[in-house]
Amino acid sequence: MRLILPPLFNASARRLLPNRWDVIAFPLILSLIVLGSTGFHETLAPMSTLKTQAISLDPTSLPEYSLRTILRMLAAMVASLLFTLVYGTLAAKSRRAEKVLIPILDILQSVPVLGYISFTVTFFIALFPGRVIGAECAAIFAIFTSQAWNMTFSFYQSLRTVPRDLVEVSQGFQLTGWQRFWKLEVPYAMPGLIWNMMMSMSGGWFFVVASEAITVGNNTVTLPGVGSYLAQAIAEGNLTAVGWVILTMTVVILAYDQLLFRPLVAWADKFRMEDTASQNEPESWLLDMIRRTRLIQALLKPFGLLITGVARMPLRLPRPTGGSAAPSRGNRYGDWLWNALVLLGTAYLSWRVLSYVASEVRLGDVWHVITLGLITLLRVTILILLASLVWVPLGVLIGLRPRLAEKFQPLAQFLAAFPANLLFPVFVIPIAYFGANPDIWLSPLIVLGTQWYILFNVIAGATAFPNDFREAAANFRIRGWQWWRKVILPGIFPYYVTGAITASGGAWNASIVSEMVQWGHIKLKAHGLGSYIAEMTAAGDFPRIILGIAVMSLFVVLFNRLLWRPMYAYAENHLR
Repeated sequence: MRLILPPLFNASARRLLPNRWDVIAFPLILSLIVLGSTGFHETLAPMSTLKTQAISLDPTSLPEYSLRTILRMLAAMVASLLFTLVYGTLAAKSRRAEKVLIPILDILQSVPVLGYISFTVTFFIALFPGRVIGAECAAIFAIFTSQAWNMTFSFYQSLRTVPRDLVEVSQGFQLTGWQRFWKLEVPYAMPGLIWNMMMSMSGGWFFVVASEAITVGNNTVTLPGVGSYLAQAIAEGNLTAVGWVILTMTVVILAYDQLLFRPLVAWADKFRMEDTASQNEPESWLLDMIRRTRLIQALLKPFGLLITGVARMPLRLPRPTGGSAAPSRGNRYGDWLWNALVLLGTAYLSWRVLSYVASEVRLGDVWHVITLGLITLLRVTILILLASLVWVPLGVLIGLRPRLAEKFQPLAQFLAAFPANLLFPVFVIPIAYFGANPDIWLSPLIVLGTQWYILFNVIAGATAFPNDFREAAANFRIRGWQWWRKVILPGIFPYYVTGAITASGGAWNASIVSEMVQWGHIKLKAHGLGSYIAEMTAAGDFPRIILGIAVMSLFVVLFNRLLWRPMYAYAENHLR
């Protein structure tokens, strides 16, 4: 007797049967899961294994090293994304919190990675005594500090510049603060955030050497990875090994571009705020394949329903700060009290730092460090200006053409990920051979890794630029310089400011590895605050390390307060 199933049951069963796209996608997903679990298992090994497994310059070791490095960077990326959502939201929605959180963020992005490692590595190793995972957490935290700040600035800028008409629509639909956050604010911020995630992933490569070779007291803990491989190659002056690093980085960047960022860019295109769609939409073969699968889609559907349900929960959140409404008298009194507490806390911390530093540092040393800071400030200002003149037009050109952006995206990620350490022989050998001035010719190293913040943010701004405005400008025959001045520059201005802030902060940070470079036995030094901090770090002079970091943070905060913050305010009030 044949069993006859209802038509509805047959349809449901057919939806759960895998198709040919499932057959292709499943092995890929399983391979990624196996690689991730293998890398995590290695972090649970005893710390003694790091001492018995010296870093080998054999190219056959690079696949394993690449896996360890990319897992650290992905873990840091997840932590950076969580930090961005919480910190950026709090800064954007609370006027009082903003007065504290944004200056702290300015300081955090100016503190060098070496500064974080000096004070956090002991904590993480003590948290997991005798296990590799302690050193791994310290390395992940160091990479996190090179990824999180520009993502947070981007998200904060997006929350502060959500178009007013969209906010009014959300109020008309009576969305709660929680619902508006997930239905309006996060989607609006998504295109810029994804491009900054790309930049953060690439920026992590810039300091991967420092994060994988960790010094604890007199002991050095070297984690297997591409960064430690590169450090060993530089120490030995092995150009062949450097070439293998470049090839490995190229393969790895292409892999995570195709498997992670290209699908994210194509997926986020639906969040563009416009009435008419662009003719050229970004594409991703992986995203198309996942959408065509049957079983994988069925397995992912419960997670999608869960996320949708969480986003629709009627929770209350405060509205973003901003606008011209005058605060009430009670709010003014609260602001005065809050400002007084912030000033007292700042004064107390400054006094503690000064007390510690004053035991070893004289007033002449302070003026010397300030002078070095002015020299580095001049370098950073000139280089950021030159980078803006080059990358703003190119970023607009790329961002307005999705097909061109798809081709340029992996190249831009590779160039942004290219560590300055790999260029040391290109700069050091000619400077030493011709006797050139390091103060001039080492300067480009400062901006080589940070200029991409400007490019990526301008591309994000041009990508998010509404197609309606482009068509209106074409209909009114707005062309040439008038088009730049009246249409596109105002449209991308908030994104440019975000990129310029993070680029300038990153340039200060990069000065530590750019103003003092070494290749083999050749060492070159340029006058500046970065070389001073590098020297004091090598000497283990903590009072002078703190002095250098404090002066660098002071310069960054003043630069942001006097230049970038007024530009932020202008973008928020006039260009929403």
